[in-house]
Formats: sequence, structure tokens, C-alpha cells
Amino acid sequence: MRRQRSAKIVATLGPASSSPARLRALFDAGVDVFRCNFSHGTHDDHRALFANIRRVEAETGRPIGILADLQGPKLRLGNFAGGRVPIAAGAEFRLDLDSTPGDQTRAPLPHPEVFAALEPGNELLVDDGKVRLRVTDCGKDFAETECLVGGSLSNHKGVNLPHCVLPISAVTEKDRADLSFALEHGADWVALSFVQRPEDVAEGRKLIGNAAGLMVKLEKPSAIRRLGEIIDLADALMVARGDLGVEMPAEDVPTVQKQIIHACRLAGKPVIVATQMLESMITSPTPTRAEASDVATAVYEGADAVMLSAETAVGDYPVEAVTMMDRIARRVQEDPLYFPSLQTQVMEHEHTNPDAISAAACQVAATVGAAAIVSYTTSGATALRAARERPGVPILVLTSNQGTARRLALLWGAHCVHSADVKTFADMVQRAVRIAHREDIAQPGQRVVITAGVPFGTPGATNTLRIAWVDR
Repeated sequence: MRRQRSAKIVATLGPASSSPARLRALFDAGVDVFRCNFSHGTHDDHRALFANIRRVEAETGRPIGILADLQGPKLRLGNFAGGRVPIAAGAEFRLDLDSTPGDQTRAPLPHPEVFAALEPGNELLVDDGKVRLRVTDCGKDFAETECLVGGSLSNHKGVNLPHCVLPISAVTEKDRADLSFALEHGADWVALSFVQRPEDVAEGRKLIGNAAGLMVKLEKPSAIRRLGEIIDLADALMVARGDLGVEMPAEDVPTVQKQIIHACRLAGKPVIVATQMLESMITSPTPTRAEASDVATAVYEGADAVMLSAETAVGDYPVEAVTMMDRIARRVQEDPLYFPSLQTQVMEHEHTNPDAISAAACQVAATVGAAAIVSYTTSGATALRAARERPGVPILVLTSNQGTARRLALLWGAHCVHSADVKTFADMVQRAVRIAHREDIAQPGQRVVITAGVPFGTPGATNTLRIAWVDR
């Protein structure tokens, strides 16, 4: 089942999409990677999801990626005596470590690390910024604030601190337990939440190792300020626009999104654009025109994947949302300006054989009018290099490593096939053209450009380029 688009689709699973039949329908509609959100559900719930996804994979014969999204630390208010209180703009309000239920003058904030990082002038955003507080005085166990934007405060509402780097790990004890479970059950990607600095990514890497791809969710302004370092340490990134939009001005988010996509492309790291892409389709069978344009913009900018969250997790129209996202992405790719605009970016290549071969393959494919680039890879590095060039033809990825095939389901332009290792040069060529024809990527009489490493099966040894005809 070949997708007629280069950008991939990630769908979040939940009550609206967890049954085997619904998973199959979502895959048929266009899902390439399924996201399991460990902020919700039990390990038994996720075990069933993993098993159902692998069942769909076996039925379809197509590698499917599983993204395990860790919850990360959650900063929340404590309880209020009446469950909810109003607070007016200009009012004084105290936050402290006292667990006594709050009222209109104070509230418990059971996070000592917050008070350790606060300074006068810092802002606290409560309930996704619906209430905004500015610190006027603070100590190790309290903060006196002035309410800048009034509203209603209630039990356990979330708190954001856009101008602070908190002395807190991005990986909680719950995350460690969830990570162990996810890796044991074969997650292909693990997404880290609450990343503030490169050290958070390094901590995640120590825990994950090479058992799965490490994806960093960009939610914090402090992470954006150190974007280059974080990209170097991560395997992929997610533009978590919902959280970014809370902690930075809304007008800055589109620019930041574009900068992140550009930086990831230059580094050859996959990037997902996420949050509220087709939000109205939670309750409506069609999106707004603005939402369609939003998805299209991410595709035009060269994002590897676009993601659905509540639309598929709890929405009334999960399959329709995937179908719509697929239609938008395909329509963008039909635009004659799409590939030329992506290829205007000048890539700086490393002075290595693999980089030279990958860059040459894309140029040769364009010059001879090839139907596809066939990339033999073990680790996936060769395919990442090819996708970085954003060629105008599909990238057929052949790998003997099933984990690599599943992980690269996220990669722009990649059509992954799990295939046995080749033994000889002739076998390499014959298998490439046979699978390209079988997968409806190249027709008899067309050419394909093949890249591989000799000796075969050696990770990172790409050193061969071959043009081959598909037999009639």
C-alpha cells in the first residue's frame, strides 16, 4: 500500500480509535505512525494498543511506527475549599507550599522547585494562560503575585512558567516506568516532554540508548533558545505548538515552527508539526478553511509528518480527520511549486562517501528521470540522507532490520520494505527493481537509482550508486 504523498501522518490513539477495526480503518485512511499518549490510560490499555497495531502491521505487510509519548512533569495547583474561586485583574494572590485548600487570596502550589526558580517580575500562566499572575515577591516556599488577567481558578489546574528554567528532570518516576514498559513492548519512538535544555535530552538518551528513536517535544521557550544543541542530541523533534503557544506570544509560533523545520532539515532529523491541526474535526466532519491551510503550510515547509491529537483520540470523526489530512497533503504535493520550493534550500554536505552518494543519487534521479531512489540501509542513516535532499521521486527503503523499517515510517518520502540482506551486487540490483515494481513505485521500462554499501550489511558504509532499468 503505497502512500501518494511524501509527508507522513501521525495519529494519536484513544477511546475513539483503540479497537482493532478502527485501527485498521485509520491505517487504510493514511496513518503511518500511531502515537500512544502515556498521559492517559493504563499499561494494560497500552499493551492492547501495541498488540492491535502489530496485528494491523501483519495483516497489511507494511511497517508501522509506534510513538510512545511520555507525560513528563506536570505543575499543578492544589485544591480549593469550594473547588473553584474567581480572581479579578489587579488582585493580590499568594502561592505557597501550605497544603490547606485555597481561597480567593491564596492557593497551594506543591512544587518547591518552582519557588526555587522564581524571581520578581516572572509570570505564571494558569490553565493554559487563561489566568496570568506576575510575581511581586517570593521566597523558598511562597510567591506573592498580582493578577494580570483574571478568571476562574479550580482544583489541579496546570501552571506554566515561560521565563524560568526549573531545576527539575524531564523524566519523572512515572515516565521511567512508562519508558520501561514501552521499550519492552517494542515502541519505535519515545517522545520526551518538558525538555528545557540539552541536558534533559542527554538524560533521556542514557535511559533509551538505541532501543528506540529519541524524539524531543519542543514545548518550552528555553528549549528553542538552545535548539541547535538539542537537535544534535535528538533523533527527531516535534513542534508542540499548543504548549509553545501558551508560553510564547501566539504570533511568534508560526515563525518558530518554520525555523525548527528548517533547522531539522539541515541536520537531517525528522520533524513533526503537532497540535490543533484539524481541531474542529473533533466534533465536525469537515475542517475549517484555516485548518486546511495550517496543515498545508506545514507540508509546504517540508515537515516530515503532521500529527492529529484529540481529533483521532477522542473525536467523533477520527477516520474522516485522517482522510482529510491525507487529501490536503496529497493536494499540496500536486502543486508544481512544491518540490522546487523545497529544493531551493542549499544543503551543506559532510565530506564523506555516504553524503556524496546520497546527494549524487538525488541529482542523478532528476537528470535521468528515474522513478525512484532505492536506498539499502541497515541503520537508516542512508535513507535519512536521501530524505534530507527532498527528491522529487519516492525513496524506496530496503532494510533487513525490521526496527529500522518501522522507525523510518516517520521519514519524509520513505516507503519502507523489510527485506532480507543481499549477498551479491547482482542480487542487489535484481531485488531493488523487483520490489520497486511490486510496490507500484516503478513500472517496466522506467529506471531507478540504487544506493548501497559494500560490503553489504555494513552500517554507514554507503559507497555505491547504480542506475538500473525495471524489466518489461
